[in-house]
Amino acid sequence: MTTSFPPGFRWGVATSAFQIEGATTADGRGPSIWDTFAAVPGAVAGGDTGEPAADHYHRWPDDLDLLTGLGVDAYRFSVSWPRIQPDGRSVERRGLDFYRRLVEGLRERGIEPFLTLYHWDLPQALEDEGGWRSRDTASRFADYAALVHAELGDLVEHWTTLNEPYPCAVAGYGEGRHAPGAREGDGALAAAHHLLLGHGLAVRAMRALALPHHQFGIVLNQSPSVPVTDSAADAAAAARQDTLLRRQFTDPLFGGRYAPGLPAMFDGVSDFAFRHDEDLSIIGEPLDYLGVNYYYRLHVADAPHREPDPALRTVTDIGVDTTRLPDVPRTGMGWPVEPEGLTEALVGLHNRYPGLPPVYITENGCVYADRSDFADYERINFLGDHIEAAGAAAAAGVDLRGYFCWSLLDNFEWAHGYKHRFGLVHVDYATQERTPRASYRWYRDFITAQRTP
Repeated sequence: MTTSFPPGFRWGVATSAFQIEGATTADGRGPSIWDTFAAVPGAVAGGDTGEPAADHYHRWPDDLDLLTGLGVDAYRFSVSWPRIQPDGRSVERRGLDFYRRLVEGLRERGIEPFLTLYHWDLPQALEDEGGWRSRDTASRFADYAALVHAELGDLVEHWTTLNEPYPCAVAGYGEGRHAPGAREGDGALAAAHHLLLGHGLAVRAMRALALPHHQFGIVLNQSPSVPVTDSAADAAAAARQDTLLRRQFTDPLFGGRYAPGLPAMFDGVSDFAFRHDEDLSIIGEPLDYLGVNYYYRLHVADAPHREPDPALRTVTDIGVDTTRLPDVPRTGMGWPVEPEGLTEALVGLHNRYPGLPPVYITENGCVYADRSDFADYERINFLGDHIEAAGAAAAAGVDLRGYFCWSLLDNFEWAHGYKHRFGLVHVDYATQERTPRASYRWYRDFITAQRTP
């Protein structure tokens, strides 16, 4: 690989609490919306739930040793909100103590913790009161953020508020594919707005307590939308998709405005009364970094579809002529493989928003069928090609500070359950045995080479 990155560039891996911790009723943890959603028959493939996941709650020292063996200098993880506040308000000391032990363990190993406060596991008690449809949830989130920051601010410098508000709002409240499983128009739009409002309130609350070296950011999934033809109809459809998935969030955060065209897309569905005059300034609170999660580009046609997941739509799903969709390779999960889309996403953000804060690639990874010897050459090629694409974005002027592979461990992959495996490390869920794949060794050797003069 010819790409090189500057000294100080962060190399890491990422996980999230609900996907790896298990122990969903241990030490006072309350139920989350994903516990409730997974208990609904048919909601999650195979009837899988957050148990046992990778049992990280009990096996975290061994997992931190895997980080040491990998040679990463940064680890992105999330805190489980219902482990800290089982009902969204009261405080569970045992939950806070668990994350202090985890962060201390990282520091002892010389690994920088990148803490994410919300990776989709809203306390069910708050959902019962309206969830992210409710403005009050944004305030509750700010209180929770301030609580965790006060407890761990002596050990954690990098604070991420939200992971991917788009799936939380649209897949969770609009399409019903994710927790809480609602299918609402106005509810999804209100959830998107209140997630951003909660982000801004949380940044303000934490900054009031922060040390000078603390940094605050947000993580957004970025899938550029590409029209499948040069027709005006397909171009307009791609623009609508881009507004829904990206500009609905990036314009208020970095552009000082709400995304133009969004009300017209939902005329008669929402009056946007949930927007208050002061909200835009709160949402646009200056940030120290932006996290970008990239997995695929979206190829968009102005056509009806049957497949709810836009990444999985094919010619058959949308019912159009085969010449209108490009023939691109796909991962074992069915997602298109286009590393150039990562360059496009990063450079596009850089060009659209002058003054964009420094960027970290906070998730990038893939799924392929396992071999018996765990020689996952497809994953190695995928990661290598995407790291090259990241380097191309940096060469084009993007202030890129780090790359986090998704994921350290196999995990609970949301509505897909345990069917799909993203880990550099294979997890046998029956025995909880960890087995590094070939990609683990490749990434270790790549990081070592990056640090060698």
